[in-house]
Amino acid sequence: MTMMAPAPAGVDDGSPLWLRGGYRLLFGAGALWAALVVALWVGAFGGRWTLPTATAPLAWHQHEMLFGYLGAVIGGFVSAAMPNWTGRPTVTGWRVAAVVALWLAARLAILFSATVPPLVGAALDILYLLLLLAYAAHEIFVSGNRNKPILIVLFLFAVACALDHAAMMGAIADPMLGMRMGLAMILLLISLIGGRIIPAFTRNWLMRQGRGDDLPTLPNRFDLAVIGATALALAAWIVGPASPVAAGLLIGAGALHAVRLARWAGLKALRDPLVFVLHLSYAWLPAGLILLGCAMLHPLLPVSSAIHALGAGAMGAMTLAVMTRATRGHSGRPLEADRATVLIYILVHLGALLRVIAPLLPFDYLLVIAVAGGLWAAAFLLFLLVYVPMAVRPAPA
Repeated sequence: MTMMAPAPAGVDDGSPLWLRGGYRLLFGAGALWAALVVALWVGAFGGRWTLPTATAPLAWHQHEMLFGYLGAVIGGFVSAAMPNWTGRPTVTGWRVAAVVALWLAARLAILFSATVPPLVGAALDILYLLLLLAYAAHEIFVSGNRNKPILIVLFLFAVACALDHAAMMGAIADPMLGMRMGLAMILLLISLIGGRIIPAFTRNWLMRQGRGDDLPTLPNRFDLAVIGATALALAAWIVGPASPVAAGLLIGAGALHAVRLARWAGLKALRDPLVFVLHLSYAWLPAGLILLGCAMLHPLLPVSSAIHALGAGAMGAMTLAVMTRATRGHSGRPLEADRATVLIYILVHLGALLRVIAPLLPFDYLLVIAVAGGLWAAAFLLFLLVYVPMAVRPAPA
């Protein structure tokens, strides 16, 4: 599972560069949407304006960060990784434009759901995810690729999206069921994909530095056990978000992920920000799982802080780490982090940390939330400014 080499070329249909692979537009669109959602939510939370949605602002914020922003990132990742996994051509042209337009139409319909019937936004949203699933399934089965477990996760993510729409329309009793399920699927994706690329990229970098001793441990049965324990813990949390048993399983899964991360020799790659940030971002996963389990048992920190450790931390930081590396690799740029890239990483981690510890700080809570959101959103705006030009323009000769 690699994202460093350019994907196999698609059929030359005369498409402009920015339509040769969905990641070129979806990564940038997702980053812009993440920043906008945070800004709109912080303003609504502080009473500065009212959002034109038919649902509560918090429910809109949660849905759009999970299924909106991450839906775009998943689409970009699938479009970038699938040709490398399967050896099949990159999707280009009008199909890329249509999928991006569908994603955007879903975002606008949901934002303006006080005017647009909510079923319209729900249908567009779910259709987008199902198209991604259909594309991934076709490519994997036609090529005989081994990454079939990803399809299960993508399918359940689409189901979670449907459940969340049903909850926002008052059709199911548990308003957070779809959110918990969707969050769980993303965490499993991070576990699956991170467990392959992080030790592999770290090992490759250390070998290039002539440091072949004590290399990261590559995936083995222990990793399968960690993923299995994580799936069990998340399933227990989905069905019993207040269960002490689920809390214990989450703490145990978090501890296993901490051990897993320690086996990847991350500190040895400290001199390469593109590699080290993957380790730092993954560290939010064990921290968030342990915080969530502890908050369910004895809330020194509220559950919302633990959720933000997993959302703003693990998901936000890991997706930026992957998007920066993937954009550089697929656009023919050097796999090196410049100052702007390092600043992106610093901002997203600082924003996430400040949001997690906000309830403990002796400052005005709304102010801390606004500052945390500003730092986090700034990371995505900087990605937009630095990396979208890389994605849509040819590499310098």
